[in-house]
Amino acid sequence: MIKLNRLNGESFVLNCKQIEYIESMADTKVTMMNKEFFLVTNTVDEIIDKIIEYNAKIYDMHNRIIVIDPQKSE
Repeated sequence: MIKLNRLNGESFVLNCKQIEYIESMADTKVTMMNKEFFLVTNTVDEIIDKIIEYNAKIYDMHNRIIVIDPQKSE
């Protein structure tokens, strides 16, 4: 999930896994897979950076998870 800003300055959180494409117009248009869209003040590059940061956090969390199998003996 990434935090973006609507044109009125209000922040909202968006599921970045559902973004289909991003267009740079006078403002930035984020179109979702269901064809709904959001106009935001964030630039395309800012959104891409937020998505990269989000994915890095998820990857890092995944690498930190340790599963211990109580059935195995060392």
